[in-house]
Amino acid sequence: MLFGSKKETWLIAGLGNPGVEYEKSRHNSGFRALDALAGKLGCKVDKLKFQGLYGQADYQGRRLLLLKPQTYMNLSGRAVLAMSSYYQIPPERIVVLFDDISLEPGRLRVRGDGSAGGHNGIKSIIGELGSQDFPRVKIGVGAKPHPDYDLADWVLSRFSAAEEEKLLPALDRAAEAALWVVTRGVGEAANRFNGKID
Repeated sequence: MLFGSKKETWLIAGLGNPGVEYEKSRHNSGFRALDALAGKLGCKVDKLKFQGLYGQADYQGRRLLLLKPQTYMNLSGRAVLAMSSYYQIPPERIVVLFDDISLEPGRLRVRGDGSAGGHNGIKSIIGELGSQDFPRVKIGVGAKPHPDYDLADWVLSRFSAAEEEKLLPALDRAAEAALWVVTRGVGEAANRFNGKID
């Protein structure tokens, strides 16, 4: 890096819904993982701008912007676009943490790109950025108990005590996975974190 040049800036967004009633829901696992990351970095995510709450930290010579969109899940892309445009951050340096019903609680999946897979928050981000080429850390929240169960009701439900016990260490690992994506790349992060419960 040239002397006097700007630090490489990354945006790490955790997805969820604002409001006390949603705090521990399956859909708010991205918010909770971002909180775990903020804890590791010793920063607060408490400034209100870009239609979200955000904080900033330096990590291994990079500037990390941590964002929790406050738009509700299906409009998450507005906050991500507002912040990434302001700081001129390309999609490949935007890491998104979010819940995934295809993975059981405790499991993670790191991917470098891909479709929304039915997730409204990711759908919004892809739509706003005009790109699906951004890294993501999927946090397992478990599948619907039966096919007729309403999806919205399921993702807004809370974890059982047993599920919560598996989720808590996974939130910490999701935070660590985001840092691996930033410093070592998606491939290494996927090799380290995908599918493992340890």
